[in-house]
Amino acid sequence: MDKNSNSYIFIYASVMVIVVAVVLSSVSGALKPLQQKNKKMEKEQNILSSIGINTTPEEAATLYLDNVKKEIVVDTDGNIVSVYADGKFETGDVRAFNINLKKQYAAINGGAKGQLPIFVIEQDGKTFYVFPVLGKGLWGPIWGNVALEGDYNTVYGANYGHEGETPGLGAEIADAPFSDMFKGKQIFDEQGKFVSVAVVKGGVANQSAILPSHGVDAISGSTLTCDGVTEMLKHSLGLYVEYIKKNK
Repeated sequence: MDKNSNSYIFIYASVMVIVVAVVLSSVSGALKPLQQKNKKMEKEQNILSSIGINTTPEEAATLYLDNVKKEIVVDTDGNIVSVYADGKFETGDVRAFNINLKKQYAAINGGAKGQLPIFVIEQDGKTFYVFPVLGKGLWGPIWGNVALEGDYNTVYGANYGHEGETPGLGAEIADAPFSDMFKGKQIFDEQGKFVSVAVVKGGVANQSAILPSHGVDAISGSTLTCDGVTEMLKHSLGLYVEYIKKNK
């Protein structure tokens, strides 16, 4: 076959495409277990760091087992669906760690009760409840973990992440100076009404609509990302209100 003919070029290109596709598929399959392992370690790190336990990826699994005493799954009516502790199920058969929040939110938006994860951590004689949160920033998904003290009201710690927020602006939600502002804030008001925690443009001290106990200062120049954090907390934590009321 003439190497300059259209048929030869077409066949050659087709073969190369198939070869490259096979190679990429093989590489992807080989890397998948490693990717899953890295995601697991990162998730363990994030849950732990919400209460101030910072760890390396290699140590995350051990520290997670040492500190996370229970994984609880609840529905939006506040009912316990499953409890996992000490390597076994006390009730149900769903681990909170394995829940995909994005899928559960979609189910809830479709009218189902959904399943929501809670992580119970004990440290220095105190019990903390970690609630994963998920929302939308300016350019893509944002997420995080909010740890409440034993009163199910006071924020002990929090951390946040993002997929594509602007460096130096919205991306700063993942930095400690931002997440540290949430410590000591409360998600219920004095009457017991759920109000969440808002990220306030211009600063909490410069307005009167939101009490300092329920607000933090926004990042300058990042209004839409900060609004996304506010909505994320209001929506995600709001889904746990019935559970909290039953257990507070």
